[in-house]
Amino acid sequence: WRIVLMFGALPIAFTYYWRMKMPETPHYTALGAMNAGKASEDFSKLLVMNNNNSNNIIEQVQAVDQRNDVVCGAADHDDDDKKGISFGLFSKMFARRHGLHLLGTASTWLLLDVSYFSQNLFQKEIFTAVGWLPAAHTMGALDELFNFARAQTLVALCGLILGYWVTVILIDLIGRVTIQLIGFFFMTVFMFALAIPYHHWTQKHNSTGFVVMYALTFFFANFGPNSTTFIVPAEIFPARFRSTCHGISAAAGKAGAVIGAFGFLYAAQDQDKSKANPGYPAGIGIKNTLFLLAAVNVLGLLFTFLVPEPNGRSLEEISGEIEECESNKSNPITDQFN
Repeated sequence: WRIVLMFGALPIAFTYYWRMKMPETPHYTALGAMNAGKASEDFSKLLVMNNNNSNNIIEQVQAVDQRNDVVCGAADHDDDDKKGISFGLFSKMFARRHGLHLLGTASTWLLLDVSYFSQNLFQKEIFTAVGWLPAAHTMGALDELFNFARAQTLVALCGLILGYWVTVILIDLIGRVTIQLIGFFFMTVFMFALAIPYHHWTQKHNSTGFVVMYALTFFFANFGPNSTTFIVPAEIFPARFRSTCHGISAAAGKAGAVIGAFGFLYAAQDQDKSKANPGYPAGIGIKNTLFLLAAVNVLGLLFTFLVPEPNGRSLEEISGEIEECESNKSNPITDQFN
């Protein structure tokens, strides 16, 4: 396992090296760092165009150095404008403009990962409980590996991968928030459909139906919040906060993964301590855990309404940067990104 971990460090090292070789995005350099000269330099590295068009765009961006009055937060703006433009992440202005958006992206990512990792990491326990897989002590190591791998493969092919591709096809047609709402809604529906008649699904001849329903929860996770929760935070915040807010949302998601992994491990134990796994206290059972996960999905559905729909809108319009620069009749930087 040490060798496996060491190999995992290689792609990280390569990623770090190649990222250090990349210039900062001109969008951030211009609108976030307010450095028009650096933005024009980054443009020259990133744009693959004919010389005339490239030079024309670079000249327009460089014009910002000579026309500070058109850049948000420029010296010619009055004090009120400056105060509105230069607000920080922990300011009242940020809380008023983007606080609910950040709450929405962080909470939905956290709630999604509580549910998703609970389902994903403990498939073996769930499939064994409903009789689709034999009990572990009745199989040899290779038999257990084969049976569990087969079950996971079927769920992945019918649920996870298919859900991702449906998202790829529809995300720019029906929107990110719509997909997220659909995903949380049907994850809730199928969780209740598994939990309410749970005794029915534990009958051996019904185990295949349980697996089909279970795979559908994964389908709507990927055709839903497991795809959109990492897309939306990258689109709805101003350039100077975008990576930070995305990082906060992602960190909330990882916290949800920890809660889901450890929480399900304990909660899913049998209510009779004598039937719980050795070393674990009695839990609430798989049926009640499925009810709990359904409630988590309901919360995810509700918090999704805090997130604005970014589909079909420019980054500046979504994040409010156009409002920040509304006094600028012509901004050669933002014009290039619209």
